[in-house]
Amino acid sequence: MSQATCCQIWTDTQRELDAMLQREREEFLQPQEDPEQVMKMLATAYVQYLAILRKLDEAHAPLIHQQKRAAVRHALDGVMGRILEIKGEMVALEKSECHSMAAILMELQRVPEDIEIPIPKYFIKENLGILQYREKYLHEILLNAGLLKQEAVRAMTLEEGIRVIQVAERARQGRARAAFMRRIYLEEKRQSKKQEQTMAKSPDDAATCIQKVWRGHRQRRETERLREEEMIFLGMSLPPELEVMISLQKTNVLEGEVQERANFSFRHELRAAEGPHIKETFQDEITQCFLECRHITGRFPDYPPEKTGGSKALIIEKHPEEIVEELAAKKAKAEAEKNEKDKKVKEAKEPAPEKKPQKVEKQVVDEGWKMGPSNFLSMLEEGSSQYQVFWENREHKSDFLQDHDPELIKAGEREEVEEEIRVQVDEVMEEKLLRVKEVVDGETGPGQVKAVKEKTSKTPVKKKISELEKDLTPDRTIDSLYQQLAEERLLIQVKNVNLSDYMGYDDCVRSLLRETGAQPLPSIPEVRQLVALYGILPLGSQTVHENAPLVKSLLLAGPAGVGKKMLVHAICTEAGANLFSLTPSNTGKYPGKDGLIMVLHMILKVGKELQPSVVWIGDTERIYSKGATKGEEEVNFKRLARLLPQFLRALKPKDRVLLVGTTRRPFDANPGPFCKVYQKIILVPKPDYLTRFALWKHYILQCGGVLTKLNLNCLAQVSDGFTQGHVVDVVHTVLTELRLLQMARKPLRTAEFVTSLARHDPVYNEEEEAFQAWYAKTPLGKAWNAARETDEDGKGKRKKKKGKGKKKGKK
Repeated sequence: MSQATCCQIWTDTQRELDAMLQREREEFLQPQEDPEQVMKMLATAYVQYLAILRKLDEAHAPLIHQQKRAAVRHALDGVMGRILEIKGEMVALEKSECHSMAAILMELQRVPEDIEIPIPKYFIKENLGILQYREKYLHEILLNAGLLKQEAVRAMTLEEGIRVIQVAERARQGRARAAFMRRIYLEEKRQSKKQEQTMAKSPDDAATCIQKVWRGHRQRRETERLREEEMIFLGMSLPPELEVMISLQKTNVLEGEVQERANFSFRHELRAAEGPHIKETFQDEITQCFLECRHITGRFPDYPPEKTGGSKALIIEKHPEEIVEELAAKKAKAEAEKNEKDKKVKEAKEPAPEKKPQKVEKQVVDEGWKMGPSNFLSMLEEGSSQYQVFWENREHKSDFLQDHDPELIKAGEREEVEEEIRVQVDEVMEEKLLRVKEVVDGETGPGQVKAVKEKTSKTPVKKKISELEKDLTPDRTIDSLYQQLAEERLLIQVKNVNLSDYMGYDDCVRSLLRETGAQPLPSIPEVRQLVALYGILPLGSQTVHENAPLVKSLLLAGPAGVGKKMLVHAICTEAGANLFSLTPSNTGKYPGKDGLIMVLHMILKVGKELQPSVVWIGDTERIYSKGATKGEEEVNFKRLARLLPQFLRALKPKDRVLLVGTTRRPFDANPGPFCKVYQKIILVPKPDYLTRFALWKHYILQCGGVLTKLNLNCLAQVSDGFTQGHVVDVVHTVLTELRLLQMARKPLRTAEFVTSLARHDPVYNEEEEAFQAWYAKTPLGKAWNAARETDEDGKGKRKKKKGKGKKKGKK
């Protein structure tokens, strides 16, 4: 994609974003009473923001200009964060993670694929070198520790070596002989043509033919040159040198090579050109603040310390007239409070006359729904204003080299130069203030009474630091801790799996059930969306993680074989994250409370330093299992359950670390502490008919099978209740190497797969109902059920209460 096309997409998308911001100012800031209308507004904004995110990512990926990339990246992070905020509002409104979007998609004329969450490419592209180095380093550690099986290299015998050399030499001799015979054939053909031309034509005819060919060739070249000059003059094409340069830059970007550009800096020029003027301005402002303060208070103020910002604290202060108004308002307030106290004293002395209590009816004012405060709207508005100032009216085609813009760099560095000069001015003005106070007011230093008050008032408050936040390994480097975690299998390799590889389609039956009021399991596309929203987007962007609603933990619950572990690896692959395994089998290597604390501390330390990171706990229901503990292993699990809340409290918004648990029997655990640890719970369903059809076709073709006499409809129907893991296992069992060799004379039959499938146990309806019943006991499930009961029975209950009140009044 050309740079002009990227800039055009950016321009069009920025206009759509400005229209969305204007719509939010008009609609979302006003209270709404109808929940259905609110949900429609939120869902519409959600779909439109997803389309904007997809276009911004499309424009950002091929851009070469670094400052343009930074501007598009700013808008990209803002849109991602706004999508997460709107999703949170939708969940709070409907008390469900899944929403029916069919009507909104039909109204906006969109397809179901438009609500798939696009994952920005810069998550991996900008950190590709670091990720490749980290993967290679981990592979070497596992090889040296003997945890990976390296393919053995078999030595070649002497006879085999001689045979290989003979084959290669005979092939070389054959190619050389063929080339020699071809040269002889072409030489003979050339000689025969030469003899025919000399015998057939005279020298005059030959000269005329040569002249005709040459003149035609020269005229075509001249015409082409004139056409190119005309197009360059009209601005419809570029000179060939610039076209070659731009094409080389495009290929470098698309191939993922790191562009080493010079770090352009204009600090020295700004300091030399604008430094004296900035210094003089600061001195005048500070002097004026001193004089105004003396005029109001009668003395010069103390110079603010460097911790509070120095002279910034003085310049930010208000105008003298505003200070006088504030003093008068405080004085009036103090007098009013004094009068109220005197009045209360008089009332206490005089006995108040008895009055009959009057019934006061409480008025419940329902202001309706209103959009909560946003951390990303200001970011988007700031990016929109910067775009209008710097990029909207700029001619992008004229920037052939896609080089830096000096004015933008100066605008960013001017603040740093001003801060450096401000520090120098503070030192000079502080000494000057001390001399002036000594001469005019007779003061030799800052007020002692004020200093004593500050010492007495500002007593240090000791914060309680948890055991996991203490540095238990001060003498260990990150590399040594990384190596130890890898050797103990607490740090594992990430399988290269994308989120799009988790195949599945939307189920119409689930959508119809949701419209009737039931809450079925989410579909596979909805699982992909939730994993991307709560797992991948916050881990990939530091800005989104710090400002969006913070999700520290995520639980994937579903039957065995539905792809929970695959989703964990997909999160790490898409976000470029490390994967730490805290499964109960690994934690047994560090027995006792101290051992578990050391493991969690090492994971926290390495995960925060090499973020983003994912901490995975497989079979997490064993940690919160019901009943009495039996054996040291179960006791260790219980200790881990008590330490996980401390682990989550140690994670701050700046730490891109996510705790992911997977469970296939969540109903075996105590629901209280289990649901408190995991903020978001995603139920992973078994595949429906359409998904099973696609799975059979995909994996059979992937393993080398041919779909000649295979009935995929029958396979999809028969495999109802079976999971993705069952399908993969059956395909690999049937399509062995011997069976693939026999496929030419013996095509694949449906019965072969059905026979192998019969050896597996499906997911029965009772197990699926157990998952639904367990999810109903989670906080979100309870809130959804309570909301349903209120909608159905709330009006009737209110009428009954009012009727009872009337009967009591008559009696």
